[in-house]
Amino acid sequence: MTGSGQTGLKAKHQRLVLMVIALVAIIGAGLLAAYALRNEVNYFYLPNQMAANPPEVGQAVRLGGMVQEGSLETLQDGITVAFVVTDQENAVVNVRYSGILPDLFVEGSGVVADGRLGADGVFVADELLAKHDENYVPRELQELEQHKAAETLAATESY
Repeated sequence: MTGSGQTGLKAKHQRLVLMVIALVAIIGAGLLAAYALRNEVNYFYLPNQMAANPPEVGQAVRLGGMVQEGSLETLQDGITVAFVVTDQENAVVNVRYSGILPDLFVEGSGVVADGRLGADGVFVADELLAKHDENYVPRELQELEQHKAAETLAATESY
């Protein structure tokens, strides 16, 4: 009775085997992606967290806080700036950055710096991101926004 048409596995078992293979493939792809991205993770630190538990020297991290008033200083090369980042708990981290400063970067404003902690304890930033509040309007649009606000006020007063 050879050739009676039996394929070895019933259709139900074939679907189960295919689902198991697909599940293993998805888990494998996820683990491979996580392994590939393990060095791309930047941990976010506030100044008080960096003071209490500093990262390893040279480890890529992200520092966030406020630029302390009166701390911004341009060094002699004209490109490098040094400043202090602080937080609500008055912890401070000295930062050094070489490059073009963002337009919104001023003392007293929020900043996020990507970089590494140096052996001397100074945070060396590779990139600066200046933060602003939700009421920010670019200089180019300030007149337009004031005009719209006046129109909106006039329209609501006519009711």
